[in-house]
Order: sequence, then structure tokens, then C-alpha cells
Amino acid sequence: MARINIPLDALTSRLNLSGRFSEMRSQSIAQRFTNLKPISEFLDIKRLSKPANFGEMQSRVNYNLGYFSSNYAAVFVMLSIYSLLTNLTLLFVIILVVGGMWGIGKLGGNDLDLGFARFTTSQMYTGLLVLSVPMLIISSPLSTILWLIGASGVTILGHASFMDKPIEQAFSEEAV
Repeated sequence: MARINIPLDALTSRLNLSGRFSEMRSQSIAQRFTNLKPISEFLDIKRLSKPANFGEMQSRVNYNLGYFSSNYAAVFVMLSIYSLLTNLTLLFVIILVVGGMWGIGKLGGNDLDLGFARFTTSQMYTGLLVLSVPMLIISSPLSTILWLIGASGVTILGHASFMDKPIEQAFSEEAV
């Protein structure tokens, strides 16, 4: 059976994804959200149009992913919060694990003495694991993550491909 090789680098090099993500890693979160564009510019209905061809769509996506990157990050955060609020079991498991780890860490390696029982740090971590793993399986985090990826992709790439570039940007590209 012949092996199919898909050149992922050839597919992603046109969108310059590696350059965009390395730029995002060098910024702090506070600095990232200072670049938010106004809602009136982000949701400007007058600039919505169908791209004429794939080349124009690719050009729009390249421009808009850089220009509205902070807005797209905010959209991703809002969709993440929505996905956690609609999957309360997953939210509870996350709060349980974070709170349990924090509580065990606050003990500073000392045993927990309840008067009728004494628990070591390893017993508490094991108990947290025994409680959280079945609940995590029940809460179906994989479907939530896949929904978040799909919803973010459709929303962000849909906006980036249908939002036309500003007129100044279109004329500056033609002059080059």
C-alpha cells in the first residue's frame, strides 16, 4: 500500500503561520490586548464582501489575521468561556483540580490531620486523581476542545476572508 505524503509546510507556508505565532509568543497578554481595534471597525458591515477568487481570499486572510489579531484572540477567549459555561461538568472538574492542587500546595508538604484521620501529600494527590479522572472522562473535554477549534476556525477565518481590506491598503498594494 502506497504511503500518502501531504506537504504540510507547503500548505501552511503561504499563510505564514509560524511567523505569526512566534510574534504572539514574544508579547505579554496585557500588551496583546492593547492592540484591540474598535468594534465599529471590527464589525464594519460596509467592508464585508465576497472575495472574487482564492488569491484575493488568501490576501484578505493574511492581512486581517495580522491586523485584527487581538480581536481574534478576544473572540477565542469569549468562545472558550462560552464552551466552559455550557459544559458545567468540565468547569467543575477544572475548578476541582486547580483548587485541590492549590489546597495541597498550601499545606507545604505537611500531612492533613482531620482529627479522625491523617492524610499524607501523596494520598491527597492520589485521592484527587481518583476523583477527577472519572469526572473528566464523563465531562467529555475532547468534544469541547474540538467544538472550540471548529467554532473559532469558522468564526475567525470566515471574518478574515469576508472582511475587505481598507481602501488605503488596497491602493498601496497596487502601487508596489
